Amino acid sequence: MPAPATVASFNALIASHARSGRPSQALRTFRYMLARGFPPDHFTLPPVLRSSSLTGSAALAASTHALSVKIGAQGNLFVASALVQCYAGMSNLPGARRLFDGMRERDAVLWTSMLSAYAQGGQPVEAMRFFEGMVAAEVQLDAVVMVSLLLACGQLGWQRHGRSVHACCVRMFPRMPLSLGNALVDTYVKCGKVAYAERVFSVMPRRDVISWSALIVGHGLNGSSYAALRLFDEMVATGVEQNSVTFLGALSACAHSGMVEKAYAIFEQMKQQGIRPELKHYSCMADALGRAGRVIEAVNLIEEMPCQPDEAMLGGILAACRVHGEVDAAERISKRLMGMSPAKSGYYMSLANIYSDYGRYVDAERIRGFMKEVKVDKLPGYSISESNN
Repeated sequence: MPAPATVASFNALIASHARSGRPSQALRTFRYMLARGFPPDHFTLPPVLRSSSLTGSAALAASTHALSVKIGAQGNLFVASALVQCYAGMSNLPGARRLFDGMRERDAVLWTSMLSAYAQGGQPVEAMRFFEGMVAAEVQLDAVVMVSLLLACGQLGWQRHGRSVHACCVRMFPRMPLSLGNALVDTYVKCGKVAYAERVFSVMPRRDVISWSALIVGHGLNGSSYAALRLFDEMVATGVEQNSVTFLGALSACAHSGMVEKAYAIFEQMKQQGIRPELKHYSCMADALGRAGRVIEAVNLIEEMPCQPDEAMLGGILAACRVHGEVDAAERISKRLMGMSPAKSGYYMSLANIYSDYGRYVDAERIRGFMKEVKVDKLPGYSISESNN
């Protein structure tokens, strides 16, 4: 393929790479463009900034920002929106807000970019406060704004606000966009209203992997394990391809319902589809085995898996060891936990209590003596009462 010969052709190639999920290639093309002496313009910078954010290149984002100032493109609304999204994508929300506040002119895209930055950056209160400013500025609201609002409502657990946004969506969009339907399902799930999520899901004209996964995870989180697994089987039957979140929801449902063999089948199905299990998937498998009393299998799974376990995973298995009387396994797990957090008294006391439960009082005293020797103090218990004064 011949090399681009104009700024416009370079811009088209950079944008194509950025849109197609090839940010590194987009950045290489940008560097080649500069090396060839072609001056970038305000069409060049947005895909470069988006690619910088996707690759996590803070240095390149900062230099591109400086370049936008140098060529006078920072005041362009498309470049400003891209800068806001870039800084937000790298968790620099204060930097994104400074850019927003510094703009003399702001359009709906810029306002929406900043709102999305707050919602996706885990600052729902700031998102809701910012939305009030949008309303005051009479910014036209669209589906992207509604999705950001629903994300913020879900993070805060504000069911009443979520239902208000839902009502606005019904009035504004007779045929609801897929992204908005997914956001509604996710919000109701996070607010614990799975029945509402089911209703939205049932009337969606189209559903994708996000729609199915949100509802499967929602049923699992709210204790409806069998409903979650029924949905998973329906999803498979309809031919929708699962992703890692789908399998996580199904495995979690198996763990809570004690369906170990089903969990094994789903875990194998996941690997057959080319999805590499992550720590959270192994944690669900270990949890399922521990709850079912198959503690040794859980310990073997932890020791053979390709990633390192975290304290939450090991702590869950240690609790299962006590419930099911697996003292040898408890010793193996406790040793790893003490190595990870040697100053945390709870792990020492858990092992000492397991020894005491099974009459090994000498070993229990040995653990307590070791705690004194290495100066690990047992945390005192406390309670809180509310006074009318």
